[in-house]
Parts: sequence; C-alpha cells; structure tokens
Amino acid sequence: MKNETFFNRIFKNWSAIHHIVTYYLLAVIVSTIIISMPIFHEDGVHLSFIDAMFTAVTSVSVTGLTSVSIVETFNPLGQVAIAVILHLGGIGIMTMGTFIWVILGKKIGIKSRKLIMADQNSKTLSGLVKLMLEIFKLMLLIELVGAIILTIHFLNYFDTFQEALLHGVFGAISATTNGGLDITGASLIPYANDYFVQFINMVLIILGAIGFPVLVEVKEVLKGKMEDRHDRYKFSLFTKITSVTFFSLVVIGCLLFLLLERNAFLADKSWHESFFYSLFQSVTSRSGGLATMDVSELTLPTLVMTSALMFIGASPSSVGGGIRTTTFAIMLLTIWNYAKGNSGVKVFGREIHQEDMLRSFIVITTAMMLCVTAVVLLTYTEDFSLIAIVFEVTSAFGTTGLSLGITPELSNFGKLLIMALMFIGRIGVFSFLFLIRGDAGQDKFHYPKERVIIG
Repeated sequence: MKNETFFNRIFKNWSAIHHIVTYYLLAVIVSTIIISMPIFHEDGVHLSFIDAMFTAVTSVSVTGLTSVSIVETFNPLGQVAIAVILHLGGIGIMTMGTFIWVILGKKIGIKSRKLIMADQNSKTLSGLVKLMLEIFKLMLLIELVGAIILTIHFLNYFDTFQEALLHGVFGAISATTNGGLDITGASLIPYANDYFVQFINMVLIILGAIGFPVLVEVKEVLKGKMEDRHDRYKFSLFTKITSVTFFSLVVIGCLLFLLLERNAFLADKSWHESFFYSLFQSVTSRSGGLATMDVSELTLPTLVMTSALMFIGASPSSVGGGIRTTTFAIMLLTIWNYAKGNSGVKVFGREIHQEDMLRSFIVITTAMMLCVTAVVLLTYTEDFSLIAIVFEVTSAFGTTGLSLGITPELSNFGKLLIMALMFIGRIGVFSFLFLIRGDAGQDKFHYPKERVIIG
C-alpha cells in the first residue's frame, strides 16, 4: 500500500502529455540498450554510450542525423533493429500500442484514448481507435509496396537477393518514416542518376510527411469512388490547408533551388539533372533527410533557404517535425488578413478559430527561441561556421537529418543539445509547452484590462 500511495502521489497530477513523453523517453532508453549490444555491431566496432544514445534518439525521433556511420557500425542484424525502432518513432508509440491492444482483444478505455488524442494532437476522442488502426494499416501497406518495388529494382545493383532485399526494405522504411538513415554509407548519392529510385523515395517521403489524417481522407474518397457511392465526401479544412501548403512549399523550394544554384552546383548539369536535384532537395527538406548530393557543395543562400524549409518541417499528425505546415500557413493568413484590415481569417469557405491563430504564433515564437538559444550555445561550445550550426539546429528541430558533416565532430554537450532538439521536434512544440505547464486551470480572478502600445 505504501508503494501504491507513493506512485499514486507521483502520477496523479500527470497529464496525458506527461505520459506520452515518458513513453517516448522509455523508447529512447530501451533503444539505447538494444543499440549498445555488441551482437548488433560489426566486428571490432566499439560504440560509446553517447553515440549509442544519439543513434537511439535519431531513430525514435526519425531524424537521420548520425554521429556514426550506420553501415560501418552496425551489421545487418543491427540495421534491422534500427529499422524496427524507426517504425516505433515514425508510426507513433500510441498507434503501435493501439494495434497491439486490439490484437490482444483488450478494450481501449478513456485514459488510453486521451493518450492517443495527445499523441496525435487531436481535439476530439471520437474515432481515435479507428484512426490509429487506419494509420497502422496504411503505413504498413505503403512501406510494403515501396519495399517490393525498391527490392526488385535493386537487383540491378546487388549480386544477391538478400542484399537487394535489405536495401529495399530499409530504404522503404527510412523514406516512409522520414527517418533519413541509410545503409549505403552515402545516402542516395549512389543513385543520383537513377531517377526511378529518386521518384519512389520522393513519393514515400511525401506519403509519410503529408499527415496521417490526409491519407485517411484520401483513402475514403478513393473507396467511395470504387464503390460508386453517390454521397460526396468533403475534405476537411485541415486536409485542404495541409495539402495546399505542403505542395506549395515543395514547388517553391524546387524553383528557388533552381534559381539559386543555376550558376553554381547546377551550372554543368543537364535540364533533367537540374530538375531532379532541385525537386528531390525540396521534398527531402520537408523532413526526409535523404540526399542525392553533398549538401556542403551548395551555396550560402541555398543553405539558408533549406534551413527555413526544415524549420517549417512536415504536416501535423505525420512522421515529421518542425513547426508544421498548418502552423506556417495560419501565420501567413493571419498576417495577410490583419494587413487588409480583416478581423478574422477566412479560407476555403471556413473561418479559422481565434485560438488556432494564437497557437500558431505561440508555436513559431517558441520554436524560434529554442533554435536561436541552441545556435548561440553551439557557437560558444563548437568550432564550426555559423551556417553549419544553423543548418544542424534546424535539421534537428525539423527532424530532417540533413547535415553539413559536423554531427560526428560535435562535443558531448553539442550532441546532447541536438538530441534535445530532435526529441522536442518529434513530440511537438505544444507537447513540450504542456509538459512544462501541466494541466491548465481556471483563473480564479482577473485584473482590470489595459491596452499596451505594440510595434
């Protein structure tokens, strides 16, 4: 009874967010222990604790920044273990947990539904279990199709089916979860001239980063058409804003890359090489982390632009991090409408809730403060250029995984700081803030209001 009282005293005031973050921390701890086991390492390889923990965090947060070479450090069994951890981080702990509970025939109670709601950043309890199962099945289907296609194609590159299968499965999982890890030793640079491999990887990255609710809604539309239903399925405002913003950023990123690198990296490239380099770089900046070129060869303006894209990141309720596409879109819409003198934000025949407008600015401001603080600290502790540090920080926060090659050279403090950013990027800024504040309570009293000069 004493032990029960002690633990009840600890956990009784915990919110759903506290439990979710604890589960992810436990996932990191367990993953660190697994990754540290010599059975998963190549012969003669010694993996330090800090590097094992860094690999665990980057796998659980599906980021892709690595302080060691995956292919040189881990044997095929270790690579499979990392692929499983990528699954856990990409699909989400509560999604995996829901699937297991349903398989075991267990009932999903209110407490578990609240945890799912917190993990998916949802505002309603209704339909959550069904959504989790849909997400799980969709992700597995996408990865399976991607793995089959890539494995068949990789038979042209590898002598044995086993090698092609390992690269195909790992590549499909890494792209779909936006994990950004590779077992080639050089990301997708060996396939820089293979547009088929690049296209499949781009499709998988987009499907993972655009948001699970979007995929579920698209599935419902396709299902309705196949069943020849007359009732029209209407896309939600979330799906409309997410899709328009996501693909607009892909197009803008591609065009800017073409413009900024036309006299530099792309100067001696053909039109199709230039197009695929630009398109892939724009797509992978969403949260993918895979690369078809050495990003250190890019010009300063392109690196700054890529850093901005990584800071925005992927869509909410997806495998990616960053401030998220809807946050960025609502911020722009709010500024535009305020400049026009409108009191509210209207888009797609709907009006954005005032609280969502406030939340978008809170997320962006908090994220900027976190990233700026990290940049200042790293410029003090690390001996790298400012752009290399900014690139590393935004890549970690956006759970992207692109780097200018400084990750292995970071000090232990630098690695811990990057790990913290990757973790926050994975759980989300609001989850991070809720972790600090706990459950919100009602104000017991109010002071008289007074206007303050702004701007």
